[in-house]
Amino acid sequence: MPPRPTRRALLRATASLAAVSLAPLVTLAPRTARAQNAASGKVTLAGWSKPISEITNLLAEPDKGFFKAQGVELVYLPGAGGGDAIRNILSGQADVAFTDPGSFFMALDKGEKLRAIYDIYPQNVFNVVSLKSANITRPADLKGKRIGVYSLSSGTRQNLLVMLHQAGLTEADVEIVVTGVLNFAPLLQGQVDATAATDTGLLVGRRRGLGEVNVMEVRDYLNVSSDLFVVREAVYQQKQPLLRAFLKAYRDSAAWMIAQPEEAATLAGKRAIDGTDRDISLEVIRLRNAASTASAGRPLGTFDMDSLQKAADAYRALGLIENPINVAAVVDTRLLPEA
Repeated sequence: MPPRPTRRALLRATASLAAVSLAPLVTLAPRTARAQNAASGKVTLAGWSKPISEITNLLAEPDKGFFKAQGVELVYLPGAGGGDAIRNILSGQADVAFTDPGSFFMALDKGEKLRAIYDIYPQNVFNVVSLKSANITRPADLKGKRIGVYSLSSGTRQNLLVMLHQAGLTEADVEIVVTGVLNFAPLLQGQVDATAATDTGLLVGRRRGLGEVNVMEVRDYLNVSSDLFVVREAVYQQKQPLLRAFLKAYRDSAAWMIAQPEEAATLAGKRAIDGTDRDISLEVIRLRNAASTASAGRPLGTFDMDSLQKAADAYRALGLIENPINVAAVVDTRLLPEA
């Protein structure tokens, strides 16, 4: 008969079995924690503007916490145009650019490695506005005129160039004047003959006594998205979980502003530099909500690839970029949150 094990041996065997059974839990716990924290971190968003009411869904983060809920610390870096936003990601000062397709295409044309990851405003919101007395009713009438733009790196300038090309004109055929975002005062004061603006800019101008004007909508000549989220290729490769969390938070914030425009208008008065008139803020927010909504019931943020490709082709045909752009190669939909 084999010898019976001693009490000490039994205790050692029991301890060994316990260690083996606990080992998977000990090794798996750190991986679980890493998975939970993989999307945690700071995202600096380079904007095209100062903190204005049309981006209240971003400015409301201290109040609503959409990004915090996804583990994202949101930092907003103001800018002066979509080109400015691109420069801020290229310099490493920001992770994501809030920029227009024209600035995106022009950077790609210069060889920059970029990807668009979210369609912010699928609707074109740009226009060119002039006083009735100027009798500017078609792009050809802009020849020889002084035209205001937000900045030389803004979507207003890019879309103005598109409109000029429709009439066979170039930038050399007009005088472009930088007037800033609130650019209707120079129009009223006769400093410019027309001004390139957005739907929200025109709304504010009309509410502040702009009067009778002629409006040429860029979408009548090239209907393309107004703004996209764009990242450098290196950031895309290194921060996919964080970017995915950022896009989820942004979509949630946009959905909130669409569902609760009244609450957003109230918060604009607290957070936006132009939010002092709640009624105007509410109208601005409603316009941005409409621009955020994709056609054919597509979820927020999804791309119309055909439209974007047509825009890239048009920019090349108009001489605004030199090289062809294959949109499918520079637009990535894999980080978009599920509908």
